[in-house]
Amino acid sequence: MSRPIRRLAVTQWDVFSDKPFEGNSLAVFSDGREVSDAEMQLIAKEMNLSETTFICPRDTKTERERGVRVRIFTVQEELPFAGHPTLGTAFALRGESGAKEVTLELNVGKVPVRFEDPTGQAAFGEMTQIDPEFGMQHDREAVARATGLRVQDFDASLPIETVSTGLPYTITPLKSLTVIQNLRVELSKVSDYLNKTGGKFLYFVARETVDPAARLHARMIFYNGEDPATGSAAGSAAAWMVAHRVADPHERVLIEQGLEMKRPSRIFVRAARRDNRIVNVRVGGNAIEVMRGEVFL
Repeated sequence: MSRPIRRLAVTQWDVFSDKPFEGNSLAVFSDGREVSDAEMQLIAKEMNLSETTFICPRDTKTERERGVRVRIFTVQEELPFAGHPTLGTAFALRGESGAKEVTLELNVGKVPVRFEDPTGQAAFGEMTQIDPEFGMQHDREAVARATGLRVQDFDASLPIETVSTGLPYTITPLKSLTVIQNLRVELSKVSDYLNKTGGKFLYFVARETVDPAARLHARMIFYNGEDPATGSAAGSAAAWMVAHRVADPHERVLIEQGLEMKRPSRIFVRAARRDNRIVNVRVGGNAIEVMRGEVFL
């Protein structure tokens, strides 16, 4: 006997770009209410993207008060928060409605995404992440041992620091574009180091950039390879930049990422300062739908 088949509608988006086949790809499932946790994880592994999201629709009153429930999975685990899945899913929920704001309820809480529609340009979405928490500042020699880099490869004028706006990243400034472009890291040693120090991933940045308009060149290498755009890390980097005067409060600056992968991404970030605290971290960019289909369960 043939088994009954469930059909799950899915769209695929390229996030932090307004052009197809650039940015960071994201699979968005429009209705995950009847999908178990184990099935979500299997589907994310099947998609084999940095992340896959599942929208879990609720009644209008609940969504108005709390936001649209969304869950985020990598190929290996569920995440409380991630940037490009949040932005891409908000674009998918907005569709052609022209809505000015879409609010998601993630495991980390409510995250609003506001939209701008400049005349003659692609729509731009900007999420407000939760206020940053600053963790430890790291010894360069210890990070050098963990990564296989030399101490002189780091930017000595800026701290290596763990910052979280929902997911803790260790912001790791390198001294030049050449160093970051030729980056090779030992992931097993990095993982051991991060497990001891409380970061989830390293986010490598350099103030020397390919695009003169960019403030930082960034790379994020993790267990699923390299990430073309990391919006959660970019939020942490925005807070770090304002804290250490790499960017001014409220200044919207560009982070370039994904160039080494031939998946160029443009991530726009800004943050504010209030009473010696960094607040109001915002991360924005474009997204474009590139595929629609179904997955059979």
